[in-house]
Amino acid sequence: MVQKHKPARAAKTLKNRKTGELALLDIIRTRAALAGFGNSRVRLGIGDDCALLRPRAGEELAVTTDLSIEGRHFRLDWHSPESVGHRTLARGLSDLAAMGAKPVAAFLSLGLPRELTVSRDGSQPWVERFLDGLLALASEHGVVLAGGDLAESPIAVADIVLTGAVPGGRALFRSGARSGDLIYVTGSLGGAAAELAALGQSPQSFAEATHASQTNPHLYPQPRVAQGLWLRKHKLASAAMDLSDGLSTDLAHICKESGVAAEIDELALPLGHGATLEMALHGGEDYELLFTAPVSAKLPRKIAGVAITPVGRIVSAKPGKASVTLLTEKGGRTMSTPLEPRGWEHFSDNPVGS
Repeated sequence: MVQKHKPARAAKTLKNRKTGELALLDIIRTRAALAGFGNSRVRLGIGDDCALLRPRAGEELAVTTDLSIEGRHFRLDWHSPESVGHRTLARGLSDLAAMGAKPVAAFLSLGLPRELTVSRDGSQPWVERFLDGLLALASEHGVVLAGGDLAESPIAVADIVLTGAVPGGRALFRSGARSGDLIYVTGSLGGAAAELAALGQSPQSFAEATHASQTNPHLYPQPRVAQGLWLRKHKLASAAMDLSDGLSTDLAHICKESGVAAEIDELALPLGHGATLEMALHGGEDYELLFTAPVSAKLPRKIAGVAITPVGRIVSAKPGKASVTLLTEKGGRTMSTPLEPRGWEHFSDNPVGS
């Protein structure tokens, strides 16, 4: 469907329609058109064999993909459908933010058990509430849902592909950090891990959290798109990535790609609500931005309303030494301890995240 005009009719729902793949496709197509109206970079969206994207002259396309799997990334008895939809899109948006890319289009492939596509007692089906969460965040960031796929599956799986636009040669990378640079994070750390722990203790208390809240960094993470665009526009960040797997793990990635080492100041870390130091260092899923900048860079205390905190510095790498160390104050002395990457890692013996 060519995105030229806003459809006049409101989106139908599966509550008063026949069920099945074609009916669900019709619902998604109508709702996607309503949510994505006005994005000139998407020439052709849902309705043909392929979508057509139209980047502007001098732009490059950034592309990222993320899987969300029931039982691994979310649980049907813990997470509301709106939260699952929001988180599915937020993961990809956070990747685009880290590259300084403006979001353009999303492609969603859903594998669902049949019971999640039908109404129960006249209520809205799970899949429609999932779309509520995903499309609300898509509308906030001007993202068009431009295609995807549907299949019946024994468990719920959502695979999202996000595309973004960035001026040629201007994307932010992990590989630009240099010795002497300062290390910064947006927002606070560990809040998502703290909420996840609370969710495990009392899932019912979160069952009706159906919209974004600053107190729900796990259920409704806020991708720092505006902050990433600001950093790219002002050319202040030397390296950047998003904090999805935990500071200890993600900072090690920047060090590896840049060929440097890093020191983190324990007392400088901005802890999220209810978070411990362990959660801030290793918890993951904060979806904040981690970036470096030269000491000479004049960074504000906030970017687009979100706090920016210096938490350490980049140093030269030394053979046989840890790439990341934690500086702590004990008895008036500064102690340096190797910081082992203990954030989330698939196929690991001791994963921490969700």
